[in-house]
Amino acid sequence: MTPKKKQEGTVERSKYNVKKDKSDRTYDGIVFDSVLEMKYYRDMVLPKYKDGEIKYYELQKPYELQPKFKRNNKTVLPIKYVADFYIEYADGRAEVIDTKGYPDNVALMKRKIFWYKFPEINYKWIKYVKKFGGWIEYEEYKIRKKNEK
Repeated sequence: MTPKKKQEGTVERSKYNVKKDKSDRTYDGIVFDSVLEMKYYRDMVLPKYKDGEIKYYELQKPYELQPKFKRNNKTVLPIKYVADFYIEYADGRAEVIDTKGYPDNVALMKRKIFWYKFPEINYKWIKYVKKFGGWIEYEEYKIRKKNEK
């Protein structure tokens, strides 16, 4: 099978529909996985960190949802999840935040496993919706979209 030629004027993207050109998702010398993630860092995390509301944050914090194991003498790899942001606030709260456009089935499944494995962690999905005022939790977005109908 011969590879398909790139059409004139198209933008090369990864399997997650992210442009190979990293310039529009780079900020402060950090290359983010998506433009949405970069904007959340720029618009929400950094200002709150600078004003002291956030005392600590981590980008791309890994979590193991299921360890590796053996089955029929073969190793089954672990199920891993990497959070966009881990944030600790000055008031003592901590949360894990993932920026989402629209979650796929794998994201939905990993969220369920995360909730089960780490019930003590406040884990939420955030998206940007201009007509709803900007950054909004995904669950709130679903409610508002349903109410629009």
